[in-house]
Amino acid sequence: MKAVLIDKVTKGAEVCLSEIPVPETKPGWVLVKIKAFGVNHSEQVLREEEILEDYIQKPIVPGIECVGEIADPSDSGFCTGQRVCALMGGMGRSFHGSYAQYALLPVKHVFAIETSLDWIDMAAVPESYFTAWGSLFECLRLCKEDTLLIRGASCALGYVTIQIAKAFGCKVIATTHRETYRQELLRRGADEVLFDPDYQIAGKVTAVTKLLELVGAKSVRDSLRAVEPGGIVCHTGILGGEYVLDGFDPIKEIPNGVYLTGFFSNYPTQQVMQQIFSFLDEHGLKPLLGEVRKFSDITKAMDDFDNHRIRGKLVIDVDI
Repeated sequence: MKAVLIDKVTKGAEVCLSEIPVPETKPGWVLVKIKAFGVNHSEQVLREEEILEDYIQKPIVPGIECVGEIADPSDSGFCTGQRVCALMGGMGRSFHGSYAQYALLPVKHVFAIETSLDWIDMAAVPESYFTAWGSLFECLRLCKEDTLLIRGASCALGYVTIQIAKAFGCKVIATTHRETYRQELLRRGADEVLFDPDYQIAGKVTAVTKLLELVGAKSVRDSLRAVEPGGIVCHTGILGGEYVLDGFDPIKEIPNGVYLTGFFSNYPTQQVMQQIFSFLDEHGLKPLLGEVRKFSDITKAMDDFDNHRIRGKLVIDVDI
């Protein structure tokens, strides 16, 4: 089968297809014929930095999500041909992931999905929508009357979060450090857009009750000062390229009555994944796509992704 295989630091323009064997099934795992997969920032981090870590299996097929059909159910209880999505649980790091025509995946991270969506639209959902959904409802406890601020909203996850929050009935404020994204964010449904070049918005916004932090450690201190007493900040993204808060003093730096939480997307469930797809169907929402590229064009697609030429979710069509 065709797959992307990396064992060293790899820029997007260096990504290419290789020929490797189709995986053999084993108990507790299922073989999925991949129809399409979404591309994520975390896979760029893997290619450019994390591949050097000892805990990464090398060589590795990247990719933390996919949609497809069961090719061999093994002992799983799935049926051959059943439509599924899969995400996280070590995909593309501990074992081969989704940048391939087939993937051997652990049963507990493969989910049967009922939806009216086609394969390409389905592929835009798993990781982005699960992360947005968990951040909004599990961590931020979003309510219809909330004013939600999305810090670093001009990314695929930011656009998805706007879509879900607006469908839920909330007011949404989006921030971006690139003025050129203002109109795009308004078009995506944001009620207000703030230009945030220096990651300093505390004192410039009022009545923010919930804040989704996608920039990360670079701006989370400021975010904690930007919400109302009783507000919640959820640290989900690392777009700012800083992963830890050096010298962080939670007693002094978390304002009284403000709550800080974080969402880690490694634990999807069948119930939640079907809930997300059902929400989209019930609200007549089309999953947000930036661009769709063919698997055979993976080199150009990865180079464009790395160089921010794609706005929104990049989906790779594996049907070659």
